[in-house]
Amino acid sequence: MKNRLGLSLRARTLLCPALLCASMFGLAGSAFASTPSQTLVIEPDQGLTPIYNLINAAKSTIDLTMYELVDTDASGLLCQAAARGVTVRVILDVNLEKSSNTAAYNQLNACGASAVWAWTKYSATHQKTLTIDAATANAQTAIMTLNMTSRYYSTTRDFAVIENDANDIAAIETTFNADFKHSTITPPTGDDLIWSPTNSQTSLLAIINGAKKTLLVENEEMSDSAIVSALEKAAENGVQVTIAMTNDDNDYESEFNALTSAGANISTYPDNDTALYIHAKAILADYGTSSAKAYVGSENFSSASLTKNRELGLSTTNASILTQLNTTISSDYSGGTPWQ
Repeated sequence: MKNRLGLSLRARTLLCPALLCASMFGLAGSAFASTPSQTLVIEPDQGLTPIYNLINAAKSTIDLTMYELVDTDASGLLCQAAARGVTVRVILDVNLEKSSNTAAYNQLNACGASAVWAWTKYSATHQKTLTIDAATANAQTAIMTLNMTSRYYSTTRDFAVIENDANDIAAIETTFNADFKHSTITPPTGDDLIWSPTNSQTSLLAIINGAKKTLLVENEEMSDSAIVSALEKAAENGVQVTIAMTNDDNDYESEFNALTSAGANISTYPDNDTALYIHAKAILADYGTSSAKAYVGSENFSSASLTKNRELGLSTTNASILTQLNTTISSDYSGGTPWQ
């Protein structure tokens, strides 16, 4: 199961006319005046249709960074987009998933898309992001916890946030352009982006350490000592810490024992083909309060994911997303087996 691994532009608009700024930062026509929106996709409940719809909606460009792409429907839609004149660029992980990704890599390069292997300076390119029409009013991006690997779709808990935030999209595109060329970059953070290996650990720790009442957590891994210590400290300080995970061969037995001893509540699912597999990476802090905030993204709670990989997530205060995360993670916790 381990291979499932997984100055803002707004400020600048005060300094120059909107159309000039849009042109300068590659966002001509990208609706600076519109209010950014975010929607949550929940897997396996909703299936991949919302992601496929994004591919089909693209009119000019598609940029995809994906750890594992083993979905013939998705790769077929990317080829169809290329055939209708859309510029399709794809970055695929090579360090850990070359064998899985080779078929899609070959198919995409043969059908008019441009697929490249990710830069090997990262231990893995574990980011999962799909961006369409970045320089237009149609611009949207999906920041996902899921790999586009069809055999996992029906049994795996995952999330994606689809948004049209121009600042985030500009930052994602700037980073994509550098990563596509294997160029060094410190990724811009847009309005709310969480990147590895730059700001992810500090950002996630800030969410955990800032919680006053509750923390709901789902993740595939639980080995980063700073994250585990922060969760323990939160529980010891009276924060209700609730964690739902897959129990993968008791890999995190010592961490689970330390967390429960500190007062955290953990429930787990068996690692088999019939149980729900918790692949999502999410934190929900202080739901129902004015300071509620969530994280959704590709970062696992491991040292490699936070300090060595290329990863992307985001923080959000969107009320609908917070409610959906609360309902889903709470249900997943209730459906698991309490850790003893």
